[in-house]
Amino acid sequence: MAVTMADIQHLRKMSGAGMMDCKKALEEANGDYDKAMEIIRKKGQAVAAKRSDREASEGCVLSADNGEFAAVVALKCETDFVAKNADFVALTKDILALAMDKKPATKEDLLAAPLADGRSVQDHITDRSGITGEKMELGAYEFVNGASTISYIHPGNKLATVVAFNAPVEHQMARDVAMQVAAMNPVAVRAEEVPQHILDQELEIAKDKARQAGKPENLLDRIAQGALQKYYKENTLLQQEFIKDAKINIEQYLHSANKELTVVAFKRFTLNAD
Repeated sequence: MAVTMADIQHLRKMSGAGMMDCKKALEEANGDYDKAMEIIRKKGQAVAAKRSDREASEGCVLSADNGEFAAVVALKCETDFVAKNADFVALTKDILALAMDKKPATKEDLLAAPLADGRSVQDHITDRSGITGEKMELGAYEFVNGASTISYIHPGNKLATVVAFNAPVEHQMARDVAMQVAAMNPVAVRAEEVPQHILDQELEIAKDKARQAGKPENLLDRIAQGALQKYYKENTLLQQEFIKDAKINIEQYLHSANKELTVVAFKRFTLNAD
């Protein structure tokens, strides 16, 4: 049967696929919309399988907060051109909205969760891969819980953060902390939360530097501990100098509003090289 422009536009609205892809699918399906949709989906699966070994280093990173819960999602693709496409950004927003609504425990749970049309997040990503011809994947899903939360998306949609606090926080103060996480990339909230393998590595680096400087062997441990304190100041959120006022650290900034106020968790995801 002949395929009309109205048919093509209807399928395009249903699938999000390009005009030519919709025309070819409708012709192959003899005008049956359901069969045409299946053809388009199979194309997406074929593209996803064919490009599975490609690197998806571009994409869209978004975050949101709602009271005690905040989340970051990153939908990755191969090129910046696709990453800026309105439909690609819209899919990322839909995935984030679903995460905010359902609060899945893992990335796998989010991928399996259904969007508005009943199909899973993974199915939508696969379909979009077929439409663009690029590898796509859910690169990240991270979340925090606390008495209050904040989210921050850096301009360009390549970097986003979320932060949770132990008490309500004035919006600008919370946003300042989220921007601190974005700008300074701390490894942990406080010193005691720094992973042991990082501590061991930093201690060894400090000892090696001291040896090369000719320091006595019996002083190396003390010198390394001193270097570790500097590391904490530069790399743990509460001890970092506040980017808006280097005279105070983040803990002091929070305590200026509430002596008990602190950060309980943060997450940061970026597509940029730090």
